[in-house]
Amino acid sequence: MIDIQLLTTSLDTQECIRLVEHPSSGGTAVFIGTVRDTTKGKPVIRLEFEAYKPMAIAEMQKIAETIVDRWSALKVVIHHRTGSLNIGEIAVIIAVATPHRKAAFAACEYAIDTLKETVPIWKKEIFEDGDVWVAAHP
Repeated sequence: MIDIQLLTTSLDTQECIRLVEHPSSGGTAVFIGTVRDTTKGKPVIRLEFEAYKPMAIAEMQKIAETIVDRWSALKVVIHHRTGSLNIGEIAVIIAVATPHRKAAFAACEYAIDTLKETVPIWKKEIFEDGDVWVAAHP
């Protein structure tokens, strides 16, 4: 089971964990990416995320399918926010259930690293004195 979502509403950590529950799972890894209050020592007010939704969903699906193939994942969830997010809000949740714990950790790390490299989601950091687009993907 793969569940990919790009949402404008708050992400639900417990729901993502529930979605990957499986009786054959020996390990579940969860990555929760949150909005931090500083970048390179500069205070951040908020972040804004934009995405090219059809391609973002397709790319996240590819990541999840790779995880199923490479790490024998039983279930994979990737949920990402768009819109304006305040400090402390969750921007992304990745949850992976695999038969063994090491595979779950490796798959989860692969998912976030690959997502940041390939998925067309753009992040704008808002500061008191301006803003900057970062992590622009293809």
